[in-house]
Amino acid sequence: MDQLDSTTDQIRAEFEQVNTARDQAYQRSRQLISLCARAIRAVHREEWSKAEKLIAEAREATKTLVDGVRDYPNLYHAGYTQDAVKEFVEANLTYALIRDRPLPTPEELGTEGNTWLNGLAEAATELRRRILDIIRHGHSEEAERLLDVMDQIYSQLVTFDFNDSITGGLRRRTDTVRAVLERTRGDVTNSLRQAQLEEALEALEARLK
Repeated sequence: MDQLDSTTDQIRAEFEQVNTARDQAYQRSRQLISLCARAIRAVHREEWSKAEKLIAEAREATKTLVDGVRDYPNLYHAGYTQDAVKEFVEANLTYALIRDRPLPTPEELGTEGNTWLNGLAEAATELRRRILDIIRHGHSEEAERLLDVMDQIYSQLVTFDFNDSITGGLRRRTDTVRAVLERTRGDVTNSLRQAQLEEALEALEARLK
């Protein structure tokens, strides 16, 4: 029975360590998600310096989160951990896509491939907000560029025909990207037609003067 006591005490100590790591990971994941949301908001407001600062803070927060669960695979692959890391990917990719910069790779961001792809899908949907902000002020080539980027991303995501247990639920996010892409394409098309109509009216008005 002495052996029983020592064994259960050891297991209890291990459980306490895991529980502490879990609580810390949960809190850190919430903090990371908040940082990333603020970074994306700064990107849409074209507050570039602020966005870069927040993304840098998010990088450190991601490292702290991942380091804290590195010895606990179940916690590392837990939904709240990977969701938070996905938000970090989304913030980085949204910044890069909108500023027309090279996309940081999974290796550069220190993330799993499936987490990176899910972050890419969500970054693609963020482009709709950017495009709508642009066409409110009139049609532009930038809106068309971003629409083409959305289309290229969707064309890649749809090729990942694997089980959700491998992709981390990528299929659902890919379907969302498709729906957002179709709506956005319609908005950009209407914006272009409106711009063409206005140009035609202005040309007619100039001839009539």
